[in-house]
Amino acid sequence: MSEIMRAALVKKFGGPEVLNPAEVPRPEPEEGEVLIELEAAGVNRADVLTRSGGYHAAGQPPIVPGLEGSGVVREVGASVTEVSPGDRVFAFGGRPGFYAEYAVAPARHVVRVPEGLGMDVASTLPVAPLTAFYCLRRLARVEPGETVLVWAAASGVGDVAVQLAKAAGATVIATAGSDEKVAWVLENGADHGVNHSNESVVDRVTELLGGAGAEVVLDTVGGARFGESLKAAGHGGRVVSLANVALESSTIDTRDFYPKNVAIYGFQVNNLIRRLGYDPREDLAELAGFVVGGDLKIHVDRTFGLGEAADAHRHLEGRLNRGKVVLRPREG
Repeated sequence: MSEIMRAALVKKFGGPEVLNPAEVPRPEPEEGEVLIELEAAGVNRADVLTRSGGYHAAGQPPIVPGLEGSGVVREVGASVTEVSPGDRVFAFGGRPGFYAEYAVAPARHVVRVPEGLGMDVASTLPVAPLTAFYCLRRLARVEPGETVLVWAAASGVGDVAVQLAKAAGATVIATAGSDEKVAWVLENGADHGVNHSNESVVDRVTELLGGAGAEVVLDTVGGARFGESLKAAGHGGRVVSLANVALESSTIDTRDFYPKNVAIYGFQVNNLIRRLGYDPREDLAELAGFVVGGDLKIHVDRTFGLGEAADAHRHLEGRLNRGKVVLRPREG
């Protein structure tokens, strides 16, 4: 009989109130898998969508949310050689989900935590920072001297994207939904800030660039913002679309991008791994090295205990965070 553990469980889709602590069976590692005793889990928009029934890959309740986490390896399945019991690791894509005391993940989804990297920060690397890294380096291929427009720059992805774009030698125009958040993204290194709740981003980009557009646009919002992203892109620009947190359709005019020879890229990390063969471990190890070396700062906005998972979602849905939100499964 399986041992029992605590987890934050969604028994039916709904608001934050449906996310509650419960006892569930502890998973057992199968061949090629690793059992991790979790210390921290990143809280992401995808988790909110999973809880509310809006995430395409969530399945049906009961569901334990959580796409990423960190902890200590306790058991390994047959044929696992990458890590050993006692190793500090961070991981993604585990079961039943990382809002739990334990999770099982494929060994190919597990990376050792280097010395000098805290477990809260390590737990947040596989989703938002990896997304920013891949979109800017692998897809957009940002070059020194280019201008990068980052939507929702106070979010987990936006926060890292601003830093990585600046490190690549780019000028960064960052948007946020309030004057306070605009001030925060400027402190985080952005060259220009735009409050997208009360100012036209396209007009502001045009003004700042003397009538030109941005070489790279990172659209972390979707919906109506995607059409604005295409308008804000310059000739030969690259627009990377990675989310639709607006949960609305995008209406676009092809004349906003094809006459400018704009390239449009889509990014979804689970699809990239499962369908297209991407192995993110090397990129994740490089990101961890950036943090340890002081070249990248992961801002952990707030931490919550397991029993406060609903509050963590309220905090994220209320757009109160500046950076990442973390859940500690062994607290609360």
